[in-house]
Amino acid sequence: MTDLDAFPHPVYRDTVLAPLFEGVRAHYAAGMDAINRAHLVMLVETGILSRAEGAALAGALDAISAEVDPAALTYTGEHEDWFFLVEAQLRERLGDLGGALHTARSRNDMDHTLFKMALRPRVARVEAQVHDLAGTMLAKARAERDTLIVAYTHGQPAQPSTFGHYLAAATEVLLRDAARLSDAADGLEHSPMGAAAITTSGFPIDRARVAELLGFEGVLLNSYGCIASVDYVTGLYSAMKLPFVHLGRLVQDFAYWSAFEVGQLHLPRALVQISSIMPQKRNPVPIEHMRHLAAVTAGRCDMMVDTMRNTPFTDMNDSEGEVQQAGYAAFESGGRMLDLLAAVIAAARIDGARVRRNADAACVTITELADTLVRDEGLTFRAAHHVAAETARAVIAEGVPLGVGHAAFARAFEAQTGRATRLDAGAFAEATSPETFVARRDRPGGPAPAALDAAFDSYDETLARLRDRTRSRAARHAAADRARAAAFAALQET
Repeated sequence: MTDLDAFPHPVYRDTVLAPLFEGVRAHYAAGMDAINRAHLVMLVETGILSRAEGAALAGALDAISAEVDPAALTYTGEHEDWFFLVEAQLRERLGDLGGALHTARSRNDMDHTLFKMALRPRVARVEAQVHDLAGTMLAKARAERDTLIVAYTHGQPAQPSTFGHYLAAATEVLLRDAARLSDAADGLEHSPMGAAAITTSGFPIDRARVAELLGFEGVLLNSYGCIASVDYVTGLYSAMKLPFVHLGRLVQDFAYWSAFEVGQLHLPRALVQISSIMPQKRNPVPIEHMRHLAAVTAGRCDMMVDTMRNTPFTDMNDSEGEVQQAGYAAFESGGRMLDLLAAVIAAARIDGARVRRNADAACVTITELADTLVRDEGLTFRAAHHVAAETARAVIAEGVPLGVGHAAFARAFEAQTGRATRLDAGAFAEATSPETFVARRDRPGGPAPAALDAAFDSYDETLARLRDRTRSRAARHAAADRARAAAFAALQET
């Protein structure tokens, strides 16, 4: 029979406390040690604890770190969680003084500080992967600046462009996503320590000093908000979701482009699997894996945001422990997708012959013929559009490329205008070539070489700034680790 007066109830132990303990062992033990050390330095520096008390506590913390291996422990329920295990170890070594470390702090401010610290390297890693992918896309876009593709709208062939222009568009989106992710990463850079349970403390604590020793940019100001406002969670996962939503659209294009009927995107053998029964099949299944990894990652981000929905504006387990750990899966699946997409983009090539055939079959350059008639023949665009449409219908019916359809064009022009065209067969072929189409779209943002080169330079600058922001945070965290170690060591100097 279960003793209902003894904590913990065995079912609560097994379903809640033991998994939480395992999570701390995997993710938080080192962060809790860092918080303990930074808080102790502050307590001594402010005179809340004496130097002798600080030295004794520092020595005990060092001994616990050396003697207690989290990986070797099995949860028994003797101590509620890792925090109380460490405190019990301190009291075992120091007696009542062991409880002094918890002066002027709470599990509330500690937990959210701990969760932010655990997220920081994960965010830095996914930022680096996003930046690397953007760099890969930009390099590929430069290399494929002049490589023609058929661009699609509404699932139908629309106009010629270049693979470089297409990848530049995707790079712009990814850089905007990276900026949003960087802003969300900045949301992790303010320390809740010193908020205590809700209202700070009556002791003369130095919140800024603890923030500095833990590598934060500063303190999160309002103490109630430190333990209640979980917008660092919702903001981060909202921002993290977007790259995978947007990159999933790119992946879907790759799936369509690589289909046999379209065939303008080709993946090498290293990224293609064969059928177990159909010898003719080339299955670019990495595209499917990217698609589902992007969807799973976005879904995991949604889960984190939705878990916070309609929760009370206070300290709560809904934003702690197991919930925080559940979010880490998004970094795992997302990181795999980003690395795979970078490899696919680097290896992919455009099948120029298929592009040319598809362009001819669908008359994708016909818009430039209409524009040419406005410029060179003085037609209104609507009249030019009519002539171009009639020309396209005729050459498609005849099954010939648009570039050799001058006769069909001349008939359509005379029927619309009542006069003969001044465009001879050579001028007509030039106006309807994909190269002419691209070259004449030289306005900012267009696919013409000069316009793309200018865009590439701007993307380089944006990417460099984003990389600098990530490196700056990492440098501050590393400097804080060194400063904390030195300040902690100084507590034990005689």
